[in-house]
Amino acid sequence: MRILALLIGGVLGLAAGAVSALMAAGMIGPGVGVANQINVNGWKSDWTIGSAAANPWTRARVARHGLLALTKEEAVYFTTGLDSEGRRFTEDCTYEVSGTGMPGLWWSVTLYDGTSYLPLNKDNALSFDKTKAAASGQEDAWSFTVAAEGPETGNWVSSHNAGNFDMTLRIYKPTPELIADPEGVLPAPGVKRLACGGDA
Repeated sequence: MRILALLIGGVLGLAAGAVSALMAAGMIGPGVGVANQINVNGWKSDWTIGSAAANPWTRARVARHGLLALTKEEAVYFTTGLDSEGRRFTEDCTYEVSGTGMPGLWWSVTLYDGTSYLPLNKDNALSFDKTKAAASGQEDAWSFTVAAEGPETGNWVSSHNAGNFDMTLRIYKPTPELIADPEGVLPAPGVKRLACGGDA
């Protein structure tokens, strides 16, 4: 009987460990964190990131993804891995990302590979930001291409060696309106898949 109790305890311990690992990986979320999740057209965030209110799973997710998160009054973070039709980003495809002015002092969109790091390439084109939008005369209505190879003209973010990637939108010094009502205020960027592989 004692051996059976030990076996049951061991199985329950392994199950609990597996659930915790999945939570830390961001694959599933604990019920306590659901109320904090923000989703604006597929761009997801959590207002407890960077604060003392963050639960252990949120802190583990931040540590795993290397956000070095600030409080929401200093910066907010939105991440997506899906195009406008819900398909996973992949370096085999070309995308157009478009948006408008963001409710904050400065913003950037950065591409991260499947391991949540910057892709290992030498293209020097891993992000697009307010400064680049302004330099191209597009601060209020901007767009850029995401592809493994750069286009002849236009703004470009490289997905070379990125595999199945994500993009993170950072807004520094967000407006009080964005903090109070992110779903109603954030003009979430659109991500349109243009072509894949040998598609025309």
